[in-house]
Amino acid sequence: MAPRRAAARAAARRRILRGWLFSLPALIAYCGFVIYPLILGIQYSFYKWNGVGPSEWVGLANYIRVFTDETLLASIGNAFVLIAFFTIIPVASGLVLATLIRSMKPGPFSSLSQTILFLPQIIPLAAAGIAWSWMYAQTGAVNQLLNAVGLGFLARPWLGDFQTALPAVGLIGSWVLTGLCTVLFLTGIGKIDQSLYEAVRLDGASWWREFVTITIPGLRQEIAVLVTITIIAALSSFDIIYTTTLGGPGRATLVPGISIYRIGFTQSDVGLASAFGIVLMVIVLACVLPIQRLARANDR
Repeated sequence: MAPRRAAARAAARRRILRGWLFSLPALIAYCGFVIYPLILGIQYSFYKWNGVGPSEWVGLANYIRVFTDETLLASIGNAFVLIAFFTIIPVASGLVLATLIRSMKPGPFSSLSQTILFLPQIIPLAAAGIAWSWMYAQTGAVNQLLNAVGLGFLARPWLGDFQTALPAVGLIGSWVLTGLCTVLFLTGIGKIDQSLYEAVRLDGASWWREFVTITIPGLRQEIAVLVTITIIAALSSFDIIYTTTLGGPGRATLVPGISIYRIGFTQSDVGLASAFGIVLMVIVLACVLPIQRLARANDR
């Protein structure tokens, strides 16, 4: 028995060693492209540096400026507003659309609807932003449609209006992310035991009760994943804003990603840009980690 145990332990050690060897390249790449830049960013955040000349130690001055500068605080506020468009609307719409598509009979229309809904997800965000900026123009498709249905009094330069610029940009994010939410929810609904639906229908339950008591509880993991992804997309948004408004008009659509870009590359203040980037990372973690913890707690 002893030789067998020794052989089993040796085999287990070999498997562990092979696992480490196989994962070593990925670990090296992760450290080189994620951990090392993060450490450098933290280091730079304590200095005043233009990226070329000598640096000057300023301690926490950059972080204090992040939390006292009205422009930077306004960009954080705009990012939280975008959560309503990047998270709430796509997740809610995806739930409803997935339920409706799932209730259809399998066929060409069902497959075509899934493909159409997912198409925005595979379009580069920069291209989507450019296309929507044309549609939002004074003579663009949105205003032409409003004029065609007798709502011409609502027409305006949507991205140039202080009141509508941020919601208009947010709706682009909703359009892009709704397809991803729908497809993932469709996959999740397919894993729910169909006998649960049959039992509820035998009890004479309505569509709404079936949706609330069976579908939503069965999609807890998918909801947690999508809320996490979309919140990160809202707080770190850059491509859509850059290609549509560049943070304007004024600072109506200014978000942390644009602020960091301006501070680092236009104002050449690498220290402040790094500090703002670290603050943004902490904000993202503070929003995402409780969601993940809650999702794991509900599965126990």
